[in-house]
Amino acid sequence: MKFRVERDVLADAVTWTARTLPTRPPAPVLAGVRLEADASGTIGLSSFDYEVSARSEIPAEVSEPGTVLVSGRLLAEISRALPAKPVDVVLEGSKVTVTCGASRFTLLTMPVDEYPALPAMPELSGTVSGDELTNAVAQVTVAASRDDTLPLLTGVRVEIEGEKITLLATDRYRLALRELTWTPVTPSYSAVALVRARTLNDVAKSLGGSGLVNVGLNTGAGVDLIGFEAGGRHTTSQLVDGDYPAVRRLFPDETPIHAVVPTAPLIDAAKRVSLVAERNTPIRLSFTDGQVVLDAGQGDDAQASEALEAVLVGEDISVAFNPQFLLDGLGALGTDFVRLSFTHPNKPVEFTGQDSLDGEDSSHYRYLLVPIRFAG
Repeated sequence: MKFRVERDVLADAVTWTARTLPTRPPAPVLAGVRLEADASGTIGLSSFDYEVSARSEIPAEVSEPGTVLVSGRLLAEISRALPAKPVDVVLEGSKVTVTCGASRFTLLTMPVDEYPALPAMPELSGTVSGDELTNAVAQVTVAASRDDTLPLLTGVRVEIEGEKITLLATDRYRLALRELTWTPVTPSYSAVALVRARTLNDVAKSLGGSGLVNVGLNTGAGVDLIGFEAGGRHTTSQLVDGDYPAVRRLFPDETPIHAVVPTAPLIDAAKRVSLVAERNTPIRLSFTDGQVVLDAGQGDDAQASEALEAVLVGEDISVAFNPQFLLDGLGALGTDFVRLSFTHPNKPVEFTGQDSLDGEDSSHYRYLLVPIRFAG
């Protein structure tokens, strides 16, 4: 195998393909990136850890076709460190030589025949705007659990009905829901899948800037694989197995009390007040007619408080939240105003976005946060 490729093209492709490689692979070959040089002038790069696969193609001057498997993380680090000159890659026996200007690296190869076959990209189910997918996934994954002992809650539930996709995620303390539109291959397309939040977030960030993203789901006896493709890059992921809890019913049907607050000032105030909130202690929001007061700390500890203008409909109410969970929800809204809807001081509070003080929700995003009992 022998080929020449532009340094930036190689670095970008290797970095993207190697991004999901496991730190501690169950088999040594799974730490590798497979390079396949084709006589037609393309280099195919692929990685796979039995759960997530990635494939990309780049143009190159191929002198000798061939296939090789090398350490993905090492090749990515080397390619990013090379000078801005053409890169020559040559297979010499059991080693691969990478030459760029005066720089020269030699990498050991891994047995290609031990590398597992990558899963096929599922049949196309529909297309979605990359920018909208990126935004929606970022809003929802803030609520997904990071606790691997609860694998179901580390996923995002994807519900598809016709032209509407609904994303749901929860870690038991908060719940995020976002709706977006897409173009299915058939108008009556329907499917439900549970995708790892980490994988979905990575895909949305890496493919979202490529315009339209093609999405494919295997829908036989059950959905077990999802695939994404954009800009010549393909990635697939096994789905999380299990029954996701019925979380939609947690959103209240009626909320007798609600308050509207400018989002950016509330975020800034919450950040300042939370500076005195020690680990696992909340900040309290007390709503009265015309204002909301944020405070944290009590007794002999450091204390802080700040008042903001707010519109309150209904009786006065006080609630306390985990500061980071509050900031996650406010930061995900992306609107000028936030509406907080209450049923009871100890019941979950629904956050929705508004573009104006008295406007309607225009974000298709809902964030439900469980309050914390505030001592005293």
